[in-house]
Amino acid sequence: MQRALPGARQHLGAILSSASVVVKALCAAVLFLYLLSFAVDTGCLAVTPGYLFPPNFWIWTLATHGLMEQHVWDVAISLATVVVAGRLLEPLWGALELLIFFSVVNVSVGLLGAFAYLLTYMASFNLVYLFTVRIHGALGFLGGVLVALKQTMGDCVVLRVPQVRVSVVPMLLLGLLLLLRLATLLQSPALASYGFGLLSSWVYLRFYQRHSRGRGDMADHFAFATFFPEILQPVVGLLANLVHGLLVKVKICQKTVKRYDVGAPSSITISLPGTDPQDAERRRQLALKALNERLKRVEDQSVWPSMDDDEEEAGAKMDSPVPSDKAPTLPGKGAVPESSLITFEAAPPTL
Repeated sequence: MQRALPGARQHLGAILSSASVVVKALCAAVLFLYLLSFAVDTGCLAVTPGYLFPPNFWIWTLATHGLMEQHVWDVAISLATVVVAGRLLEPLWGALELLIFFSVVNVSVGLLGAFAYLLTYMASFNLVYLFTVRIHGALGFLGGVLVALKQTMGDCVVLRVPQVRVSVVPMLLLGLLLLLRLATLLQSPALASYGFGLLSSWVYLRFYQRHSRGRGDMADHFAFATFFPEILQPVVGLLANLVHGLLVKVKICQKTVKRYDVGAPSSITISLPGTDPQDAERRRQLALKALNERLKRVEDQSVWPSMDDDEEEAGAKMDSPVPSDKAPTLPGKGAVPESSLITFEAAPPTL
């Protein structure tokens, strides 16, 4: 363990040295607030549902709760999440978009979590849900990062045995957290933060994120139903379409627009707003690679000759004329090839 610590510190230092200002600032804020918790009570930095709404209106907690941690393992998860987002998402989006994504997810998690506990209080009249519950930590942003990775590199394999792809990791982790909550090993605010992080990040990336091709990502592989097992996808897709239609009517979401390019040289091209041509090219390359591997496996298999081919070859040999062992020769000439139509004989000697 002591030998591994210097290597880990050196590796972490190398990662942070190449990171952007946004990643460094977020990591520094997490460490600073964690160290500050040993000196003063940092509970005022977490979202408390009873204090977020009027008359207290602690609105600053929406910006600070995602950076506040109380345990060293929570700090490690928070730092790892920020670093992974900086390494994998920032090159695609840029530092500013990563900061916007971090802010949108954390503010949404704070608001949705506070409303959820407010509704729970209204149903139970238990003041614990208003003034004791504290929503904080990076689990909400972790859910958002996993959703973004599903969007950008969902086909990548995380584990080979058993084979686990990035696209199924968000729901697998949600199931694991749910089991920990049922076993009373996890508090309810942590589960709520992760769940609302998944939802808010998907809504933002699906409908509102700005990029070169417009806004949002309406690709089929990023639909809400794809987060669930295949057996549940038809039902979930139907419910999601109903909710989306309702949101379109109240003008919260935009209607999906399809553009048909009838002047394309090959066939009619349908383009959806938000679909990235680089993502389509990546998927095409993966499909070609899988096809080449399948064809290679087929070629490597040995092909046994059939009995019909042997019989046809034997019949062809029987029908073909058998050449003579010795061809006739002429005086002063070499051997003359014998034909089945014309024969040559030696001329009689002249007297």
